[in-house]
Parts: sequence; C-alpha cells; structure tokens
Amino acid sequence: MKPVATETILFRSPSPQDVYCYSPSICRGAAGRLVASFDLGGAGVAGLDGPKSDSGDFGLANQLRIHVSDDRGVTWRETAQLPMMHTRLFRAGGRLYALGQSGRLLISASCDNGESWSAPAVIEAEGSYEPGTSIDFHNGRLYLEMERKREFDTWPGVAQVLLSADENADLTRPESWTFSEPFFLPEHIAMAQPFGMPLYPEGETAPGRYNGRCGCLETNVLRIRDPNHLLYDPEDRTLVLLSRLHAGGVANMAVMLRGFEHPGGRLEIGMFSTPGGAPYLFVPLPGGQMKFHIEYDPAGRLYWMASSQTTDSMTRPELLPPERYNLPDNERHRLVLHFSRNLVDWCFAGVIAIGNSPKESRHYAGMTIDGDDLLVLSRSGDAQARSAHNGNLITLHRISGFRGLAY
Repeated sequence: MKPVATETILFRSPSPQDVYCYSPSICRGAAGRLVASFDLGGAGVAGLDGPKSDSGDFGLANQLRIHVSDDRGVTWRETAQLPMMHTRLFRAGGRLYALGQSGRLLISASCDNGESWSAPAVIEAEGSYEPGTSIDFHNGRLYLEMERKREFDTWPGVAQVLLSADENADLTRPESWTFSEPFFLPEHIAMAQPFGMPLYPEGETAPGRYNGRCGCLETNVLRIRDPNHLLYDPEDRTLVLLSRLHAGGVANMAVMLRGFEHPGGRLEIGMFSTPGGAPYLFVPLPGGQMKFHIEYDPAGRLYWMASSQTTDSMTRPELLPPERYNLPDNERHRLVLHFSRNLVDWCFAGVIAIGNSPKESRHYAGMTIDGDDLLVLSRSGDAQARSAHNGNLITLHRISGFRGLAY
C-alpha cells in the first residue's frame, strides 16, 4: 500500500549504536513557523559536541533538542539544547512552551517564537514524572496529563495525574498549575472485569523477551463535543483520558478514564459508567497497545490518530525473528492513520509510513494540524539503528489535504 504521507529526515543520530532518538513533538509557532523537539538517549549522549545549556544541574545531559522550520518542514535549524526529556511542545498565551521531565516536572518557555528558551523551571519536585500525549485547549484553559512513577513498582508502574492551567498565565510558575490526585489503574482493574488480560504473566516470556505489570500510560486528553454522544457532558466539565493499555501482550485495546473539573477548579480522575451501571474502562482502539497520538480537528469535527499497526500479535514469542523487539504486540515499523467521530469507532485512513524491516521503526509519533495538512513527527530508524526501540532518526511525515481521507 502506498503511504498517504511524504517523508523527510529531520535528524539523524551521529552514532546510531549509542545515541538514540526519542520523544518527538511538534507544534505550530507564529507566522507559519514549525517547532519540533525530541530527546536523545543512550551511552553516547554525554559525549556529544554542541552548545550547552547554562540552566544548572537537573540530573541530565542536554538531551532535549528543539528545532524550527520556516519553509514548511523542508529545512530545520536547532535553537536549543536543554537538560530535559520526554517533552511536549505547545503554544499558549503568546509563548511557546516545552514541558518535560528530569524526574522532576520541568518547563521551559520561549517568548521569541522558538529562537531562545528559558532555563527549565521546576513545576513539581516531589514526584518522579513521565509525560502524556495530546493536550486539550478549551475556554482559555489547557488540560494535559502527566504520569507519576511509583517507587519500587515494576514497569510501567505509573499513576495518571491530570493538570490544568490558564493559557495566559506564566506557566513557568508552579502556582499557575492545578493537579489532580494520582489515579493508579491496577487498583481498579478487577472492578472492570477485563477479559483475557494479561495475555502473558509478568516476567520473562521467552529468552530475552519480557512482560511488565498491567497498567496504562502515555495518555491523550480529549473532550466530547457532540451532544448526541453517550458520554457527552452538558455542563462541559468532563474530559476523556485515552491511554495506552499495557496488558501483557493484548493488542488493540486502550484505557478510557474520566477526567472531571469541579466548580472551583479541583480536578479528579475516575471511571466512566455505562447506562447499565457497569464500569466503562476498556475500549477497542487500533494500536492501543503502543503509544498513540490523537488530534481533534474542529474544521472537520473528527479525531485523527497516528498509531502502530499489529500484524502478528498472536505469534508465540519464542518464534519471533531476532530483529523484532520484545513481545509480539510490540511491532513498531508500521505507522498508520485512523479517524473517528466518537473516540470508540475508528476508520482506517491510510498508511503513514512503513519501515523496510521490523527493526526500521516508524512509531511513537507526535502530530499537529498545519492548515489543510496533517504533520506527523515520528521516532524512526533505518538499517543502521540499534533496534526497533532504539532508533537513529526523527522523521517528518506530511499528509497533504488529510481531510479528504475521511469517508
């Protein structure tokens, strides 16, 4: 099948065997500028040459890289290196922000359209955090999710935390943010009576292949805007938190949590209930076993999703080829596009990109809408990559006239 997107390489690792490319994020700045970020990992990171941040000791090398483009993504120019990782870019209140972590929750701001960035400010220092995915902007506020690690818990071992802030506030100040209490999925799984989960027990399932604890992570924060939707909130206080479900090899399922903003601004995470009174926690979602990114398009009133496609998730782990990463549901080289009207029923729109082999990944993407086009920034690899997980490329995929793919 011919991909629906064009592909260009934004960044190539200078040392594919020990410098890896992670966490792509992309957003639109002012005057048509595109801003992209990614972080570098691996044993070779500390020895990289380049400008260094003067932002102090955050316990990391300058892993975050920020690039800008003024020609629709054809060429890119680096403007910052910062001691952060797992970063999301967004624009709010006339500023650009990079929200990430070094264990602590950090944020950096740009007041000049991405040309320069402030030293990272600590938003929350008590916990150890990892990021969610998409952000909801609504009525002058933004809503996003971060994941707080639980000490001494096995992977993924995180609890969901919902955050909110006024778009026009100084988001580098901790007092600008409201946090919910953490929500830890494993404490609620039994109540929802999942079927066939986990597929494999925790631990080593085949030589060199491992399964972690059941849980959810990498959450998209979204809103139901259709008054005919079963989960529509006429008071407009409800958010949908759609998360990757890690369930021991179960593919194409996701976790749907309910975020709620009380009068006065207090945030809470819980579960939806069906009209029949049952907990509504698990939903079918193509690629829900891996990180996925969902963007709502107000012009077309559709949700668009980039996710990883599985083709052989029921193969016995010991029979997988050596270049396939970990368990069968961890297929990482087929990045595909779907759309939905309701976040539950998904229609296939096309292939964004396919690597030439299972090791040459196209996955864990970030997205933004750029006029009539959809831009997808992928964590990728070629034949020189260390593995499907530890890729050596950041690639940009432009889907021109993407709304025409809906049917």
